Amino acid sequence: MRKKEYNKKGMNSFEEYLRQGEPNRAEKAKVWKTAIGLQQVDGLKPSEYLIATAKQNIEGDITIEEVKKRIDSYYKQHTTQTDNNRTEEADKVSARIAEILSEQTFTFSPAEYITIHRRLFQGTYKFAGKIRDYNITKQEWVLNGETVLYGSADSLKSTLEYDFEQEKKFKYKGLSQQEIIEHIAHFISYLWQIHIFGEGNTRATAIFLIKYLRKLGFKEVNNDLFAKHSWYFRNALVRANYEDLSKEIHKTESYLIYFLSNLLLKENYSLKNREIHIHYTDTVKTLNDTVNDTVFSLIKQNNNIRANEISERLKLSISTVKRKIKELKEQGIIERIGSDKTGCWKVIEK
Repeated sequence: MRKKEYNKKGMNSFEEYLRQGEPNRAEKAKVWKTAIGLQQVDGLKPSEYLIATAKQNIEGDITIEEVKKRIDSYYKQHTTQTDNNRTEEADKVSARIAEILSEQTFTFSPAEYITIHRRLFQGTYKFAGKIRDYNITKQEWVLNGETVLYGSADSLKSTLEYDFEQEKKFKYKGLSQQEIIEHIAHFISYLWQIHIFGEGNTRATAIFLIKYLRKLGFKEVNNDLFAKHSWYFRNALVRANYEDLSKEIHKTESYLIYFLSNLLLKENYSLKNREIHIHYTDTVKTLNDTVNDTVFSLIKQNNNIRANEISERLKLSISTVKRKIKELKEQGIIERIGSDKTGCWKVIEK
């Protein structure tokens, strides 16, 4: 069975619990879908044994601790793991993710981030929960084989601590939902780029992000997106941290913002990996440029027009319009004179 078909089957295994609507089972099913879906960021897939054992946990027959013990016992009896078969890793890490996401505990700190990695990969990676002491590169499909420049091994700990301190000092008060999402995208992309662990950074970062979002009050987050679009999430992080100005390729957090907007605001942006590729040129990209041109045209016609008016006229969500305006401002085409309420737009002809 091909991986895509297998993953679809694995995800659908829990749909019955979501349809039934029994709160406790539905919540557990969501957690397991996220846990299993996140394995796709490293091209892994769980075993049918894990799926069956997870169902027993959802139905209340066994605890998550018993799930972990059964998985450990299963792999002591079945030596099926080879260099090309990392099913054991997928099964064990899925169970540990389910356990962590089921816990109502969290501390915003580097120690918590490191502890999450250790809990996920203990016994799988010898460096679980340890900051790497060597430099790394990773060839990325989305970059056509190029690599992001990750944090230097000599400064990982200090860089990590600095980023956490800056985030602790940041004040979310007074920000719109869109501005909050943009800031979270900025923070999480920086955290991922440090890449303090040898392997497993994306899965550890995703779990940390989910827990952090809960702390910020986003308790009804649709984590199903991590199950269905975990590879998109990783590719979005890659694009947020890569640039090659000689080829006019710029860092962009747009794709990460699309993901988070769907996650937190229930927007409906297209999350297609091919659209993130650095050489992607398609009607979708052309459509994006067309929307920008249309927003610009309305501003040019009326320099007092507001975002909500543009939203109504173009039948776009207010968050989409604000993002388009932000893109136009970043391009140096328009600038805001005065406040949002009483100011006006200045069009800069180029």
